[in-house]
Amino acid sequence: MLLALIMFPISRSLGIHDIHYSMVIVTAMNIGLMAPPIGIGFYIACKIANVPADQVMRKIWSYLAALLVGLLAIAAVPWFSTALL
Repeated sequence: MLLALIMFPISRSLGIHDIHYSMVIVTAMNIGLMAPPIGIGFYIACKIANVPADQVMRKIWSYLAALLVGLLAIAAVPWFSTALL
């Protein structure tokens, strides 16, 4: 989180649009939040759903793969995040 704020002026000086930078950072943080074994978001979701984490561990990988593909698409094509501006 702190590194994202420190890198913001650098990305602006490189000509990266503010919204595009923010979308990439938020998506990357979501991947970190949901990635086991450290991702606290994964364990919170399991606790809310009242499902053991071991039972869901195999199914989280397809979700993380979809998030990673989305992150790569957003990072590679800035139009996806800035089209409606």
